[in-house]
Amino acid sequence: MNLKTRLAIMNFLEFAVWGAYLTCMSNYLGSAGLGDLIPWFYSIQGIVSIFMPTIIGIIADKLIQPQRLLGICHFLAAIFMLGCWWIGYNTGLGNQIQEKGIFIALYTLSVAFYMPTLALSNTVAFATLKRNGYDTIKDFPPIRVLGTVGFIATMWFVNCAAYTAEDGFFFSVTSESRFQYSFMQFFVSGVLGLVLALYAITLPQCAIAEKGKSMSLYESFGLNAFKLFGQKRMALFFIFSMLLGMSLQVTNGYATPFITSFSGNAEYSHTFGANNATLLTSLSQMSEAFCILLIPFFLKRFGIKTVMLMAMIAWVLRFGLFGLGNPGDGLWMFILSMLVYGVAFDFFNVSGALFVEKETDPSIQASAQGLFMLMTNGIGASVGTLAAGAVVDHFCKWEGMYLLGDWRSTWLIFAGYALLVALLFVLFFKSETKKS
Repeated sequence: MNLKTRLAIMNFLEFAVWGAYLTCMSNYLGSAGLGDLIPWFYSIQGIVSIFMPTIIGIIADKLIQPQRLLGICHFLAAIFMLGCWWIGYNTGLGNQIQEKGIFIALYTLSVAFYMPTLALSNTVAFATLKRNGYDTIKDFPPIRVLGTVGFIATMWFVNCAAYTAEDGFFFSVTSESRFQYSFMQFFVSGVLGLVLALYAITLPQCAIAEKGKSMSLYESFGLNAFKLFGQKRMALFFIFSMLLGMSLQVTNGYATPFITSFSGNAEYSHTFGANNATLLTSLSQMSEAFCILLIPFFLKRFGIKTVMLMAMIAWVLRFGLFGLGNPGDGLWMFILSMLVYGVAFDFFNVSGALFVEKETDPSIQASAQGLFMLMTNGIGASVGTLAAGAVVDHFCKWEGMYLLGDWRSTWLIFAGYALLVALLFVLFFKSETKKS
């Protein structure tokens, strides 16, 4: 099989695992009596990203080949995720989970091993492409786009797949027994994780750092990736990555409860959008798939500063359009919000990973990718999710399976934050000086 095809399949499965539950988990948590803990479920992904990607990156740089470590991490993440499904299954649909502590612990362990694989899969792809003479700027985005396709595929599947004791397994866009409202989304994620764990074993070998060279204790643990903060431009890049990372999990955690909340309003309760939040949200990932393919052109034409600024402005629009739209006559604003998400996410996450890969020494690239993950999906996402949760809890309250309240003010506050970050970025981050 073609090398790039094999890497594309890896990316497809990598994000299919995540797409099964990331955007619709809140719908199930609310009905299972865990609605007040939604900010914590999303911030857990950020908290473990503070240290796990760095630790796994160090291991991949120094001890275990990245593709093997990728398989190990996915196997463990899948086992723990299936544990969450088992608790939900035994509790039953529509009932409140009693073993909350065990459920949260299993979920935490699952994401603790999954989150590092986002950086680790990049490391595997970059190392394999470079060893075989490919250009990462040109050849990686078409491979990475299959990850977005995988995310969309499982989003659609859990949106429409349903199961009842009477009817068995079936597909529907109206049934309340669909996977997007139940524990079955965790089952889908766990099974796909096991498939990727097995597939990772077949991937081409990636070299680890050469042994035998004299290294300090600081270097042997891969901590020299932190010396990048000694470079002003890299330090500012990581700081703004953290600030922008605060926006990443906001819509992941609250987009579907927000759109679904319109089902609790008689004016919008029968609209397609209000009853298919996961399917509607998947337009964001479709946009993401398209925007990934634009990255090589935009990076070469405009540079990292302009590309990141575009992402920041896109976040302003993402939040602002949510605040002004509705699933009725304002549905076009929701759709436009989904479309600009591709720029908001890709022009920051994917371009940032490519920037780190180009600006760092090969001996610390896995650690540097882990550091990028720490700043964005770690510190940034953790602080951002908890802050967003506080804002949402102030303006909105759970009423049954719906999170109702003043959503407009909530989204406009988020838009104001993104605009402030964009203005600060323009002032402080300098473009690279062109060499003669």
